[in-house]
Amino acid sequence: MKQKEIRELTDKQLRELLADEQLGYTKLRLSHAVSNHENPMKVKETRRKIARLLTEQKARLLKKQAAETANN
Repeated sequence: MKQKEIRELTDKQLRELLADEQLGYTKLRLSHAVSNHENPMKVKETRRKIARLLTEQKARLLKKQAAETANN
């Protein structure tokens, strides 16, 4: 998922996708520890996707805080 696609998500969709990805990442890590995957890069890709989602979530939070501060 590209950053542009992430920006187009609503806050609710972003939270749901983040929760799904974090759950999937946990499962990937556990299964990778037990046996190797066909595609070990999937772990890295998932970790980076989570980071992108968290970055967008934080950016939205900071934007809201800046707007509230400007209004006061």
